[in-house]
Amino acid sequence: MANNSSSSASLNRRQVAQALNIPPEMAVRNGIPSRMKASEVAALDANPPAWLAQSRANSTGKRPVWVELRCYLCDFLEVARPKKWWPDFTYVICDFHDNDELPSTPDGWRRSEYDGVGGRFRGIVDTLDP
Repeated sequence: MANNSSSSASLNRRQVAQALNIPPEMAVRNGIPSRMKASEVAALDANPPAWLAQSRANSTGKRPVWVELRCYLCDFLEVARPKKWWPDFTYVICDFHDNDELPSTPDGWRRSEYDGVGGRFRGIVDTLDP
């Protein structure tokens, strides 16, 4: 569940969606309120209503609903919805870091950069030149 161990803690809808591993749009569509107690979310998770049970049954697991983006350099963490265009990143770094802070690429390797990963990241992909 979210980064909060207290059962009386209040979670926002996005945190509830993350805890239940559902898209935020599904949370809205199925009446998840803007704030819920962590204990209520745990109860939903343990005894899912029909819509949540069906969603879990339909999940193939091929594409995650949420991913953790963690900066390779400073360890800043963000949970985000993955995009179809994201490749498998070699490194994910915050926008304000310079690429020269990363380990250098070996001879014969090429580095590509993808802006707009999550709220504040760049994705870096190192590939072997053919």
